[in-house]
Amino acid sequence: MPAANTDNIFSLPRIPRPDSVTTRYRSVMEVIDAPTKLEGEGFKVRRPFPSADMQTADPFLLLDHLGAVEYSPGEAKGAPWHPHRGFETVTYIMDGAFQHHDSTGGKGLIADGATQWMTAGAGILHEEMPTEQLIMQGGLFHGVQLWVNLPKKLKWTQPRYQDIASARVLLLASHDAGAVVRLIAGDLAGHKGPGVTWTPISYAHASISPRARLETPWPKDFNSMVYVLAGHGAVGPERRPVREGQLAVFGAGDAVWVEADMRQESRSPSLEVLLLGGSPIREPVVFYGPFVMNTKDEIQQAVDDFRSGRLGLTPAVSIEA
Repeated sequence: MPAANTDNIFSLPRIPRPDSVTTRYRSVMEVIDAPTKLEGEGFKVRRPFPSADMQTADPFLLLDHLGAVEYSPGEAKGAPWHPHRGFETVTYIMDGAFQHHDSTGGKGLIADGATQWMTAGAGILHEEMPTEQLIMQGGLFHGVQLWVNLPKKLKWTQPRYQDIASARVLLLASHDAGAVVRLIAGDLAGHKGPGVTWTPISYAHASISPRARLETPWPKDFNSMVYVLAGHGAVGPERRPVREGQLAVFGAGDAVWVEADMRQESRSPSLEVLLLGGSPIREPVVFYGPFVMNTKDEIQQAVDDFRSGRLGLTPAVSIEA
């Protein structure tokens, strides 16, 4: 997993350990097994949310976990041209590569720890496809795509995109250097990630060594979730067991606790997790395929605009890497 890393974890800034006396660690409300879905041209994803209760993940809308999978030659598939309106897509690739093109002229390669942040806003068309090398030769692929909602006042904002190279991801260490944390966006214990967000969130990828524990402060007004990319461990002060493909949803509190089991699988020597949280928007959500708006009339307008060719023509705003 060639995500951003360091040769010397002891040189990284530390996440301070929360005070055990005054800190209220977040308890686990539920652990969700991510069901498998088919997307794009037929590639499998694990999707821990959305669930029946959309408020659980607010302001997040969807999380797709792609892989880890070893493709044979000719097996790799992608998502050809399709529209979006009303939210942001965040694509993070840990192994392999995806090529992105959109209707505003934006394009780029997302590979080996890089992130692409695309604000659909008023409307955009794009495609996400495996590279020719991955299609022809096969190989390992592992990534995630997160959808972040936009509040009503920003649904019609201009599209924009950010290419966040792996070298720009902020690397942090846990208090005892037992975990590496890659902060992609938002604030974590006073540190700020490179991603520029409309909706206040925190988004990070942590690798926790066997028997190590990550304890990190977490904003009181944010919700909090941990998704397991690989490995086995426990979450919360009650040490609720979690494994690959499971999402832990936390309740209220000041800090989050994630611990790796002593024994991990040979293909993943560490517990690999995503740390997710944000400020809930608390507005009506109408979800229709690639469109996420506040009312059914706005969804119908998005469908009509797409069919008539009016969607995806707004100039994009680019944020340089």
